[in-house]
Amino acid sequence: MAFDCITFGEAMVRLAPPQFHRLEQARSLDLKVGGAELNTAVGLARLGRKTSWVSRLTDNPLGRLIANHAREGGVDTSHVLFTPEDRVGLYFLEFGSAPRASGVLYDRKNSAIAAIQPGMIAWDKAFAGVRWFHLTGILPALSANAAAATLESCQAAKKHGLKVSMDLNYRAKLWTGAEAGACLGKLMEFCDLLITTEEDIEKVFGIKGSTYEEAAAKVCDKFGVKKIAITLRENPLVWLNDWTAILWTPTGVLRTRSYKVEIVDRLGAGDSFAAGLIHGLLDNDDQKGLDWGVAMSAIKHSIPGDFAWVTADEIASTVKGGGLRIAR
Repeated sequence: MAFDCITFGEAMVRLAPPQFHRLEQARSLDLKVGGAELNTAVGLARLGRKTSWVSRLTDNPLGRLIANHAREGGVDTSHVLFTPEDRVGLYFLEFGSAPRASGVLYDRKNSAIAAIQPGMIAWDKAFAGVRWFHLTGILPALSANAAAATLESCQAAKKHGLKVSMDLNYRAKLWTGAEAGACLGKLMEFCDLLITTEEDIEKVFGIKGSTYEEAAAKVCDKFGVKKIAITLRENPLVWLNDWTAILWTPTGVLRTRSYKVEIVDRLGAGDSFAAGLIHGLLDNDDQKGLDWGVAMSAIKHSIPGDFAWVTADEIASTVKGGGLRIAR
């Protein structure tokens, strides 16, 4: 079966205290499933694309729970490896409210995906007939083996003629900026599209510009990446942001509208942006990608959990300027 897009990375069980409780106060936890690469695959599936997610999970109820959620989101899991060893990663999400920021506590050390090694995934089979490959800077941060497997996947993707996108997704709790820069810099040669923020460009690559556009141009000069999307978030309040993005190319900069988002759950919003953007680029329409990416991620802010439970019609209506009156 040929897919529009394949993604590769970790998904975890997410546990969050309800009603803004702190973890120390918690007597119950709400369970969701999420992970950047899986979130993006689900987002594309919701837009009608055929997607598959590649990972390694422990063959126990938690591993099967994650795979079940992926399939519920419309994503193929036929290339997921199940192992009797290791464990499934967890993360705990504590919702904040101004002036207290939201926070994440990871419990993912020695997870099954961190033990993945080159040669474990049959990439020639996985990439047959596929158009696009998406990954993030999270997987290679988990271990040296995971970084080597990520490099192998990029090499295989280019061998099969796929377009490759990377969301930089720097996680300071997983590695230092210098470690990230040394590893991810090697992956940039395979990258057709980089998705990032101005802050991550500086932290990972030490690149800073007087404007977003200048920073993107410097990334292109250093690595040769021809399309660079930068998401722009203004944070006046924990639960109210202005949200937009730009898409830099050597021939010009594309822009789209800005959304004022009332945040129910911001986790997965960047992954939804990646999904909408890739959706447009699969149609060879950069402006559509930017418009749909920002609209989709804006709506995702209003949805609990990591997955973007949206429809293509809903995104199209939002791009056209759909209002907030009750639909009835």
